[in-house]
Order: sequence, then structure tokens, then C-alpha cells
Amino acid sequence: MSLVGNLEDLGLGEILQIVSLSRKSGILALHSRGREARIIFRSGQVIRASSSSYQQNLGEVLIQKGIIDLTTLKQALSIQEDEGFSELLGTILIKRFNVSSEAIEGVVHEQIESVVYSLFAWAEGSFDFELQDTVEAVDHTRMDPMQFMLEQGLNPQFLAMEGSRIIDEKRHRGESLEDAEQSQPAPVQAEESVDFAFDLLQSPESAPEPESVLSEQGERRLVVLVDDDADTRDAFVSLLEGGRYEVCALEKSEEALIKIDTLCRDGRHPTVLVDLIMPRMDGSGILGGLELLELIGNNFAALPVLVLTDYHNSDAERKVKAMGFPIIMKPRKTEIQDPALLRTFKAGLLPELARVESCGGMAVPSDKVNIGDELRLEMGEGLYPPAKPVEQSTGISLLRGMLDELNNPSLGGGIILLVLRFASEFMNRAVVLIVKKDEIAGLGQFGINDSEGLADSKIRSMRIPKGETSLFSEVVETLLPVKAKPDDSKWNRYFIEQLGGEQPAESFVGPIVSEGKVVAVLYGDNLPEMKPIGDTDSLEIFLSQAGLAMEKALLQRRLKDKSREEL
Repeated sequence: MSLVGNLEDLGLGEILQIVSLSRKSGILALHSRGREARIIFRSGQVIRASSSSYQQNLGEVLIQKGIIDLTTLKQALSIQEDEGFSELLGTILIKRFNVSSEAIEGVVHEQIESVVYSLFAWAEGSFDFELQDTVEAVDHTRMDPMQFMLEQGLNPQFLAMEGSRIIDEKRHRGESLEDAEQSQPAPVQAEESVDFAFDLLQSPESAPEPESVLSEQGERRLVVLVDDDADTRDAFVSLLEGGRYEVCALEKSEEALIKIDTLCRDGRHPTVLVDLIMPRMDGSGILGGLELLELIGNNFAALPVLVLTDYHNSDAERKVKAMGFPIIMKPRKTEIQDPALLRTFKAGLLPELARVESCGGMAVPSDKVNIGDELRLEMGEGLYPPAKPVEQSTGISLLRGMLDELNNPSLGGGIILLVLRFASEFMNRAVVLIVKKDEIAGLGQFGINDSEGLADSKIRSMRIPKGETSLFSEVVETLLPVKAKPDDSKWNRYFIEQLGGEQPAESFVGPIVSEGKVVAVLYGDNLPEMKPIGDTDSLEIFLSQAGLAMEKALLQRRLKDKSREEL
């Protein structure tokens, strides 16, 4: 199982709490504006965190804190290299050089906290939590050999609360939310030669800037930039000029159309950068970029066009892609003064500009040939597959609100109602059954049709012996969800008949676990449509949280009963 979605819908704090409460092991990958990060969990605890925006390695920090010297680091790195990087640096320092494990764990503890807290500033992007079946699978996760993994992990709920507090304080002070990524310790300065050690410690040198972009006539490539924000225009002009592009920056769509028409009449055919989110020509609305793109497509179809946006608008983005124009995310207005963020954006912008210029700006050009692709095909290498868009887990945008509702539900009925409500996002009909000592009994339903109007009473009168084989047996035994077509066993036939008698193409059975045992199960299918169950990752997460909510409600009831007895 994996949980996939957007950080706009489910924030890092909520994700950390879900994994913690579910006691899951796995790897959470985050992607935002060209940056990448990973958080590794073992049984719900954070044991490792890394980010492309946080580049300090363990060896550097240990030297800065005086725990080891450069000679020791060089010797440890030499051993690591000779043994084929089979052991992590921290492990070698502990085993071979008697460095205190507590000292190394203390440094790693601080590193993890710094990385995780910086990720709370990633307000948009995508995430993917890949569940690992066993703790051992997590322990054998491939890691940077310069790093280290905690034996006793950090509590994600503490990290979530502290990370949220730090972000709230930054907002209150009016600071940039991404300053945390720029507050790393300064690189190590050593007097002696570090040619060996820091060849491994430092990041690779930045790639050299490409040469000036010239047109076929030897002139600099011309770009018409259309953006209603003055600071953004100034920043982008600085990014693109300097011997690379000649930029004509304009605020309004009508000005851009006149300029483009004039240039084309003079035989100069510019590349056009269009901001999607800006006013229309009549001053109304916020999708003026869409209006401009339609006019450019109709009147200047041969021009290469790249669309920029700082906020997601799914409807507008679908229309842009339907026109054949590529679209990329740009920094927001509040981030446009951040030099590091602009450098990261530039690293992605320039290659994308070169790509749209080579194919006329179309996402899938019909009449232009990419010479590089043709050469790769000729040499038998094939083309690189296009990057897949993030497919969000079904129901992920609802998960946050539903989890909030789980915080204070009434015991039993309230939780079961929430489960049925959330299940309705995934399937046409569903039944919740309670698992008792000797039997599995119907409790509630939605979507079950009965000509006599007795669906609820039929479900509540349903009884299946717990010890008999049924489609619930495996779920009760393993505490894991199952998707399958029900077989023709006795109690499966009985259950299907109670639901109307029609056999589904596929069914879903998920457990609600409380205090280590299955207390209820959710059954669902898509009848009367004969189609399989889709992605249920977020539903499975919700079921695990429903079980924990039951535990909490039961505990509160027991404490209340005990207080009454004492009175």
C-alpha cells in the first residue's frame, strides 16, 4: 500500500501523525519546486530524514562539533571505500574508532529535526508514502553511505507539533517560511589538504552555465514575458538576460499581443512566457493568462509558448494542456526575493525553455523533429519516458477533514457513520459488520437496494460464525485489507444473498483494529456496476485511524466509569 497526494490537501503534520498513530514502517518521499526529501519510518518512528535543500553530511558536522578530527574522518572514509561502501560512515566511526554512539546519535538527532522542520515550509508539492511490509525492509533501505540511521527513532507527533509551532512563529514575525533551509551551518574550513575527504563530502560542482542562446541569425533569442507582478517580472528578466536572452517584459495581455504582432511582422518570432494567474483584458477574473493563450494559439500558432503559474488551478491547467502548451510552477510573489529559490527555479526553467523552442512550444509537436530523440532512436537507446504526473490517492483531499471529525466522535455510532460516509467516496455500496467473540454481525450500510425497503433490518439481522470460512476470515486473522472476488463458499453465498444475490466483479474488505484486534470490518463493492474497486489507500489509512479513535473513546469511557465508581 502507498499513500499518494498533494501537500496542499494533506500537510506534513497530518502525514506524520497518521504514520505515527498507525505505527507503520516505510518511506515518505516529498517533492516540491524541484526539491526532494525523504523521511524513513520504522514502526511509526522517524529514523532518518534527508533533503536536497540540506546538504551537510555527518562527517562535516562531527568535525564542526569537535567529536572527530579530519584525520579520523579521512581514515574512516578510506576504510569505507576499500570495503565497497558496505557500511555507513557512522557505523564505521563507532566500531573502528571508538567514537561515542551517543555523540553520533545526538548529531543525527539534530540533523533529522532540522531537515523535518525545514520541510514544513513546503506548502505545495506532492508526497508518496511507500509502506514496507517488515521492519527489516526499512533497515535495509539504501542510504547515502555518508549518513546514519537512528536505532531509537524520533516521535513524529512531537516533530509535527514543533514543526507547526516554528512555522506559526515565522508567519507571526513576517519571515520567509523557507529561511530554515538557508540556515545550515557553514561548510568546514580546514587548514590541511582535504583533497580525499571532501571529494566525498562535498556536493558535485554546479554544471557550467550554457552558452548564450542565439537565433539562427546570430541574435540573442527574444522572449516576451507577460506577468502582472512587477517584482516577478524584474526577477525573471535578471534570470534570463546577461548574454542569454533578450527579454521584453510586459504587464498586460493587450500590450503583449501588440508587441508579439509587431515582432512577427518584423520577422522576429519570440518565445512567449505567460503567467496563467492574472487579470483578464477587461480587468475581471484571475485567469487572464488563459484568455491570452487562446488568442496566441489562434493568431500565432507557430510561436513557442511556456506557461507559468504559482498556484494550482486544475480546470485551467487541463485547458492549457488541451491547447498543447507546457506548464511549470514558478515561485510565489512572497518567495520571489529568495536567491536560493530563484537559482533552483532557473535550473529547471532554462532546459524547459530550450525544449519548447526546439518543438515550437507544443507538448506533443506534430510537425517538428527533435534531433536528439532521433539520434537516440537511431542508436537503439530509445527515448526517455515522460515524467508521470502525480496520481493522487482517491479521497485524499477529503482525508484531512474526515480525520478532524474523528477527533471527537461519539463511541460506536459516530465512528461507524464516518466510516460509511468516507467509504461512499470509493464504492457504490458498503456494509459495516461488528466482529464479536463468536460471530460477525451486520451493523450498518449504504447503497443496498431492497424492494421492500428492509435493507437496514436485513443487515442488522445478518450473522456469520466467526470460526467458519468466509471472505472476512483472512482480514480478521491478518488485520490487513483484502481485494478479491468472493468465492462460492457457504457463508459467502449467504452474505451475497443478503445483499441482493448479485455477484460483484471485485469486493473490498478492510479491518477496523482496536487494541490489537479486529473489532469491525468494512465490506464494499461497485454493484450494480460490474467494475473493480479502485485505489483505496486513503480509505485504508482512515480505517486505521477509526480504530485508534475507538481505542481513545473506549479509554475515555472507562476512565469516566471509574471516576463515577470512586464517587
